Amino acid sequence: MKIVVLAGGLSPERNVSLSSGTMIAHALRELGHQAALVDMYFGLEDYQGAVADYFQAPLTDRWKQVDPKAPDLEEIKAARKWKSPSQFGRGVLELCQMADIVFLALHGTCGEDGRVQATFDLLGIRYTGAGYLGSGLAMDKDLTKRLIAHLGVDTPQWKRVNYTEKEVDSLTSTTRVPCVVKPVASGSSIGVSIAHTKKELHAALLDGLRYGGQCVLEQYVAGREIQVALLADKALPSIEIIPKKGFYDYENKYQPGAAEEVCPSPIPPEWEKRVGQAALTVYRALGLAVYSRADFIVDQEGTPWFLEINTLPGMTPTSLVPQEAAAAGIDYPSLCQRIIDESLRARPD
Repeated sequence: MKIVVLAGGLSPERNVSLSSGTMIAHALRELGHQAALVDMYFGLEDYQGAVADYFQAPLTDRWKQVDPKAPDLEEIKAARKWKSPSQFGRGVLELCQMADIVFLALHGTCGEDGRVQATFDLLGIRYTGAGYLGSGLAMDKDLTKRLIAHLGVDTPQWKRVNYTEKEVDSLTSTTRVPCVVKPVASGSSIGVSIAHTKKELHAALLDGLRYGGQCVLEQYVAGREIQVALLADKALPSIEIIPKKGFYDYENKYQPGAAEEVCPSPIPPEWEKRVGQAALTVYRALGLAVYSRADFIVDQEGTPWFLEINTLPGMTPTSLVPQEAAAAGIDYPSLCQRIIDESLRARPD
């Protein structure tokens, strides 16, 4: 098959996305596919050949390891030669229309929020993962919680706030701590802070202004961090995350050795069942498809507290879904093929 692996883009998670895309493209070529790795934002602006020949272009390994720092998006914009407001770089849509399917390795607001999926639906381009509506709902942490709060899935108390710098002091004084401060629409724990004191909360709210001042203030729940992947409407073995310091932030997620990841999770079978059932409830309520990964805190009583669900979870060398798939006997190339096969079933010609 001719497959475009679409990665990068103009998102705070572009470095993670490029790493995922590199791994996926190499795996697809191992399987015999003609896989083309493309940065959605820069496109083919440095490629001199015919667009159709790009499926045979050499693959690079320079993005395989995730940069420990989130990118400066203004620098990314300035580096693009083609000065267009389009999020799609030169030749991207033309190449995608030549493909049998586009493997979405995008993460964050540039591709996980449903806009790329909606564009591809209108253009008749097949792609991997959930559709535009489920993707958009899952990207918004507030909307997701509103939709699942009455379905028997426990989720920490929360409130959505849209604020300016002038309102930081009043928000600090009226919000109980400890709490978690999260951008409404972001992933990879970018911009997430755990505030145990009012001073930490004040600093976290100021930091949240970098992400538009639209945040979810969530009750802090103590417990074990358990994440579970879903593939073809079934839960894979869950994984427990144990950061060596702090919490499972951007750096701990993508730097090898920064966190201990135990899969299958060393939890009782009944806890495993509860987590899997809760994840599937969220997955189905949002109308998701193909694969996702749900994040939980499981307290001392074994209650899983739902935090969020990711519709295009990472596929980097340290990502969790490949580890969970491996625990179920599915190696990395086979996982990529399963995602393609399930996506073609979800949206046939």
